[in-house]
Amino acid sequence: MLEKIRAWCKENDIPIYALEKKCGLGNGTIGGWEKSTPRVDSLIAVSKVTGLSIDELIGQATTNKE
Repeated sequence: MLEKIRAWCKENDIPIYALEKKCGLGNGTIGGWEKSTPRVDSLIAVSKVTGLSIDELIGQATTNKE
């Protein structure tokens, strides 16, 4: 999950602390997810700001195999 967020921040030239601020999260919150599970409302906030789905953030994106 952190890899996806870090990659998005790098691609968009936004530091993680700025993303946290845009999401209404405290400084260091996203980095703390390395050792703890994020709250659902925090994931939703990151998803809305980044445009990444929750599935993409948690690495569960699926492909349509119909």
